[in-house]
Amino acid sequence: MKSLYIIGVGPGDPELLTLKAVRLLRELPVLFVPKGREDGKSLALNIVSRVIDLSDKYIRELHFPMVKTNEPDAQQISRWEDIAKEVVTVVEKSDAAFLTLGDPSFYSTFFYLYDRLFTLKPDLKIEIVPGVSSINAAAARAGLSLGLADQRIAIIPANYIDFKDLYIDSFDTIVFMKIERNFEDIKRYLTEKMFFRKAVYVSRIGMEGERIIHDIKNISQDDLDYFSILILKR
Repeated sequence: MKSLYIIGVGPGDPELLTLKAVRLLRELPVLFVPKGREDGKSLALNIVSRVIDLSDKYIRELHFPMVKTNEPDAQQISRWEDIAKEVVTVVEKSDAAFLTLGDPSFYSTFFYLYDRLFTLKPDLKIEIVPGVSSINAAAARAGLSLGLADQRIAIIPANYIDFKDLYIDSFDTIVFMKIERNFEDIKRYLTEKMFFRKAVYVSRIGMEGERIIHDIKNISQDDLDYFSILILKR
């Protein structure tokens, strides 16, 4: 049995790839690459291709259905099981990498497979290689500290849940991820609370078209992007 390496490739800038990630990506012959749309392109693969010569790699792009709740439907579950079977079949013969944006342990596509892989192959060897998360990269680009001393931090997938007073009352820093769909509701709420000058909008970190806006009242619909984060410092 060979090994499967789950490699975080960072948020977009290939220079944020770790030295370990680069070494493994150069050595490993097989790359599994997730993508959100069946006819789409993989951003993770694009990042890697700007650093690594992929001409001698076997690259398998895997379509992962979008999941918006913790209760996936039968089609999504079936797709994950099919992917897990394919990965195990390959890793029985060859070492391989599974690419994931940001850090593998943080809202990663891979963990839809994790338990299924071990169910199929209990002795499967998996090594997780951490990467720079979009939150760390966004805070760095905006020049912000996410937390100091006893400050509390909340991380919220804003496109999946409602904005509540609880978050404002209980945390010193709130990070809203993927705010494109709910941005107007969030902006209205923060404006009512007089927090609009304490929030920084960062989109497409490390990618073409990166934006950093320190006054959310200046954000237009054209500025909004799927790869977007709003950091609120109370």
